[in-house]
Amino acid sequence: MAYASGSKAFGISDRSGFRFRLREMKREWTGALVGPDEFEPKHPQLEPIRVGPDPQALQNPRPDKAEALQVYVGVPTVEAPTLERVRAIGAVGEVSVIGTTAGANATPTGVSATGGVGTASVNAVSFPVTGVSGTGAIGSVTVTTTGYTTYTVTVASGTNSYGTGNKYYIGGSVSPTLTLSEGDTYRFDQSDSSNSSHPLRFSTTANGSHGGGSEYTTGVTTSGTPGSSGAYTQITVASGAPTLYYYCTNHSGMGGQANTP
Repeated sequence: MAYASGSKAFGISDRSGFRFRLREMKREWTGALVGPDEFEPKHPQLEPIRVGPDPQALQNPRPDKAEALQVYVGVPTVEAPTLERVRAIGAVGEVSVIGTTAGANATPTGVSATGGVGTASVNAVSFPVTGVSGTGAIGSVTVTTTGYTTYTVTVASGTNSYGTGNKYYIGGSVSPTLTLSEGDTYRFDQSDSSNSSHPLRFSTTANGSHGGGSEYTTGVTTSGTPGSSGAYTQITVASGAPTLYYYCTNHSGMGGQANTP
């Protein structure tokens, strides 16, 4: 079979389908026959450079080797043998004493640890080893007291000498008359949520500031906000303290009397 040739022969591009003079067409590296303006040479990245062996590798690397931990703890003084050293391997797991003369006596001391030391061995005859022991102690136990008496304070509706309304309840009783001894400390715990906006204070006047009196502060400390965890008013009764009255700084008629014998 004869094929087209010569200056008047035409070919069809494998890429665009256009007709070009056959003698002007070019064949790409993929085997495609294309027009002269469609020809694309093979890109360099299609032929990556071959990578040889890593030149940074060491020819004769020095291998790691395990070595025992050596701890020098001193040399006992003896007359006959010469002791080289007391050696501990690892976490005091093994203690060995090496002597040069069999039958000699040496007594290394002070080798101890909390817990167990492990195995003690002597590479000679009659080398008694002392001080290899484990110790433990629970320590001392100290018991302390709070040093104060606690009164739990809540607020609820009730009736006292001032009338009916919101009142302080101490130990479950509405506005009771208290006895606060001189030199003792008393904490009025106001952490219950019912104490919110009802700070408890002391005065030498019945009903406190609502009765024309002022706040008594000798030996009195406060902490936190009433109604919140940890809130309290605390008093250490001074020697010769007068009769006191506990009251709410915001509301009249909530408190009662506190005698101080």
